[in-house]
Amino acid sequence: MKKILLALVAIIGFAGAATAQDAAVGIWQTEVDDGSFAHIQMQPCGSAVCGKIQRTFNADGSEYQSPNIGKQIVINMVPNGDGSYDGQVFRPSNGKTYIGKMTVSGNSLRLQGCVAGGLICASQNWVRAG
Repeated sequence: MKKILLALVAIIGFAGAATAQDAAVGIWQTEVDDGSFAHIQMQPCGSAVCGKIQRTFNADGSEYQSPNIGKQIVINMVPNGDGSYDGQVFRPSNGKTYIGKMTVSGNSLRLQGCVAGGLICASQNWVRAG
């Protein structure tokens, strides 16, 4: 029984370590949208990656306190193993949640929100901010 418990603990520990080192984890800067941009804190959420608005800035770069700080906008992005992810994206400016796709390559992240089963997508290119 102890061996089974130790094996389960080891498996859970290895799964957590793999997720913690996910390429998407960190702080990302969005593109300017509706006159402002944000820093998004991406972190593991179970076996997926989720992102919350950490800081907000006007288009000129001056920081301000948006009511959207703390809102989760990247929801349950499950890694596909090739730098791409599938999940959901929330857009605070219209209050809608979309089918989400994400691709990470080095210090670049491409986030897409899609409708019509993924046929029509809008995208943003983010850069690593920290």
